[in-house]
Amino acid sequence: METDTTSQDKGIIAQDLLAILCCPETKQNIRLLEPNVVEQLNHRIEKGELQTKGGQPVTEKIDGGLLRNDGAVVYPIRDQIPIMLIEEGILVEKSDVS
Repeated sequence: METDTTSQDKGIIAQDLLAILCCPETKQNIRLLEPNVVEQLNHRIEKGELQTKGGQPVTEKIDGGLLRNDGAVVYPIRDQIPIMLIEEGILVEKSDVS
């Protein structure tokens, strides 16, 4: 029997994994984004307003995100898998994530 997983559940990762992850570029600590911030970022993704660190437009919505300590980059979470590749980091403004 399959369980129904909401998109909010897909954006959550295990606490023990979160405790060992850091930004692959700067080694800064990261934290899990609040669901309302994920929703705001997905709205901006729909509008084509966000880019990756690799310079590509972000076209796929995220289920969750890991925010770098300086508030400049979000690493997306899709299907409970954090995408911790530097070029896949999403460039954000502090106003996007506060």
